[in-house]
Amino acid sequence: MSCNWGTELWDQFDNLEKHTSWGIDFLERYTKFVKERADIELSYAKQIRSLSKKYHPKRNREDESRYTWFVAFAATLQQLNELAIQREDLAENLNAQIVCELTRYTQELKTERKSHFQDGRRAQQHIESSWKQLESSKRRFERDCKEAERAQHVSDKIDLDNKTDGEKARQTAQQKQQAAEESRKDYVTSLNQFNQDQHQHYHTLVPVIYQRIQDMEERRIERIGEAMRSLAEAERKVLPVVSRCLDAMMEAAESIQPRKDTRQVVEVYKSGFDPPGDVEFEDYSATMRRSISESSYLDNRTEERRQSRKLWPFIRKTKGSSPADCSHLPPEQRRKKLQGRINNINQEIQREREQRDALLKMREVYERSPQMGDASSLEPRLDEVKQNLQRLEEDTQVWLSEADSRLSDHSTRRQSGGCGPDGSYTEDHSAELHFKSRSSEFDDDFDDEEPLPSIGTCKSLYPFQGQNEGTLSMLEGELLSVVEEDKGDGWTRVRRNLEEEGYVPTSYIKVFLDSSAKGAMTYI
Repeated sequence: MSCNWGTELWDQFDNLEKHTSWGIDFLERYTKFVKERADIELSYAKQIRSLSKKYHPKRNREDESRYTWFVAFAATLQQLNELAIQREDLAENLNAQIVCELTRYTQELKTERKSHFQDGRRAQQHIESSWKQLESSKRRFERDCKEAERAQHVSDKIDLDNKTDGEKARQTAQQKQQAAEESRKDYVTSLNQFNQDQHQHYHTLVPVIYQRIQDMEERRIERIGEAMRSLAEAERKVLPVVSRCLDAMMEAAESIQPRKDTRQVVEVYKSGFDPPGDVEFEDYSATMRRSISESSYLDNRTEERRQSRKLWPFIRKTKGSSPADCSHLPPEQRRKKLQGRINNINQEIQREREQRDALLKMREVYERSPQMGDASSLEPRLDEVKQNLQRLEEDTQVWLSEADSRLSDHSTRRQSGGCGPDGSYTEDHSAELHFKSRSSEFDDDFDDEEPLPSIGTCKSLYPFQGQNEGTLSMLEGELLSVVEEDKGDGWTRVRRNLEEEGYVPTSYIKVFLDSSAKGAMTYI
């Protein structure tokens, strides 16, 4: 079956006009569809980016990054942000490659369609004008023939009655016949011209014009197909990146390690202290058999509170600030903090060394090529870097010695809680040195003050010789009054009588706090 519009649709000018107009409307609708699709992609990307930003880890929660589940979620948010970028790229490609091109092409198509149908209308008007001319010559020929026939009839009738009038009638009849003959010639000429115009119209002009319209329509349909392919291709281009993002999300989910995270909790919150030991039975039925010193100690608590005396300047606990040496932290956490500070200083040292090496190389270049710069101008900066390095290295030594002392201090105290090979209990001398260094920082902070009230009692488990200022010697099995609990440094503040008060190792005693005292028993 032939598909040539010029031959198959030669009489469907109006329907072709309607069909091509509907085709252009469809092209505009499809362009609008792609534009709205791009807007949806942009809106989706914006919402995804906003969601990723909303749930992105805050800077003040950086400690959470040590857990695998938190790192996996952060990686998922990062990949989600990458997905938003791909959606933005897709929307940009749709607008640039499809929407803009189709909008421009639609305007060109409208102009071309208008030109083709104007040519068709002109051809239609020409054939209609030729037809009208044919009809006019035909009617004139018909009229002239009828008038010639009537004139001939009149002439024949007058010849029989009057010869004079008959001559005039014959002349009139001849004139009418000549006019009819002229009209016939005009009619024949118009008929031939019309047939020629009609043949040219339906076999030459209309096929050419309709073929152009058909070509225009096929290009429009092909352009729609190209736009659809471009849309699918633009979507396909982002699929590899989207697939990689999804793979990264899967890897992040698979990287979660519950056991590692639970071990990390131990690393974060482990204090390093030993759990408390068993509580021994206290025989209160033997209170009457207590020694005189023990009874006098219990009977004189009220009197001790009323009397004032010059006490050893104990450490004052300040609120709102933490010691620079992290002595307020448990041993395990203290070690980690000190190690973190050492690592930070090492990083600064590395940066300063790199800067120093760069300056030295630059100075060598300037010395070999003075035209490039003055080598002496680098000396102030080199001196500054050297001073910084010296200061940082000194700080490193200080914190290293501090960390070593903390570790050895904690290890010694834990070892001193048991008996030696010979059954004797070892004393915690390194802890005493640390206690002495702490107490010396606050020698000038205390004047005469009222003695602290007793918050409980304690019984010494082992003998202890307090050789440093602020410590209190005690015998095994001795009863003492507790005036301040262990604050995490391994020392408890006790009192023997009105004149003797000091610190003893917490691991050397068993504490019995009053029911009204705040806090719980602390053991190292």
